[in-house]
Amino acid sequence: MFYIPDISRSLLGAVSRIRCHTTRTHKLHMATQQGTHNYYQLTPGKLGCEVRNIDLKKDVPAEVIAAIKEDVTKHRILIFKDQGIISGDRHVEIAKWFEEPDSTFYKHPRSPHPDVFRVSNDRTEGCTNVGRTGWHIDGSFQQAPFGYALYHMVSVPKSGPTVFCPLTELIEQLPLEQRVRWERLHMISDRRSGPIHPMIYSHPLTKKKVLCFHLGMTESFIWDYNTPQQRLTKDEETYAILQEIHKEIVKNKDTLQYRHEWSVGDFIISDNLSVAHEAAPETQLSRKEVGLRVLHRVTTKGHSPPAKLYDYKKELGVK
Repeated sequence: MFYIPDISRSLLGAVSRIRCHTTRTHKLHMATQQGTHNYYQLTPGKLGCEVRNIDLKKDVPAEVIAAIKEDVTKHRILIFKDQGIISGDRHVEIAKWFEEPDSTFYKHPRSPHPDVFRVSNDRTEGCTNVGRTGWHIDGSFQQAPFGYALYHMVSVPKSGPTVFCPLTELIEQLPLEQRVRWERLHMISDRRSGPIHPMIYSHPLTKKKVLCFHLGMTESFIWDYNTPQQRLTKDEETYAILQEIHKEIVKNKDTLQYRHEWSVGDFIISDNLSVAHEAAPETQLSRKEVGLRVLHRVTTKGHSPPAKLYDYKKELGVK
């Protein structure tokens, strides 16, 4: 089955459903020619680039690491092909090229490393029902959301894709009135201390407009935060805003979304702040139906708390 579900009221705070078996029309910018990097081969795709002619299991020189970091910032997603199986220790070492890992609060006894989040369609193999609470970036509940997410599918099922959405293009395609509404909003997470973040803000490295949001982990929104007009949304309004965001992401899915069908040996490094994601419905199909799905993910500490480094009224020409 291929569908993207409407978020429902039950998804507000639905991360609590994740089960761990524990011992306790803007088109995407797409290059049309294949480019060869000095250190590895980059092939542009619908979103990001495929990377070949490099083995992440081996020692990687400092200058190549620097090039990878630059390319992740530029392309937002790098899909390293034909990597075989990368160990948990090595997965964490690669994450440290960017920043120290920031471990998820979900643990599973079969995880190969304390900083590796192990996800599966079999509760004896990993945490289940992960990524199905709505579109999101990772770590919106943190003061500084995770900077990068590194994914490795160690057991590939017949079906079970991850879907990505570029956030700058999502924002740029909004009609002016809707864009102004979103610029006025701050989100409040329903986890931990419930940090307050601007929904649209400046990416800390590229300064492009990106979105801080989680459709399944939002307590409420604030209109016109830190002004005399600031106002907290009630449940009905919060739900309506979450639905609005969801509809904007899915309405032009063939143009905006990139659906990654996993292959053996895929290793993805993504700029978590630039690209939203969601697990497709097929990720929850049983092991009997599609085979065992096991995904390892490592997230890294954030750069800084989300901040608007611009005056949206001046930029958009509104009063």
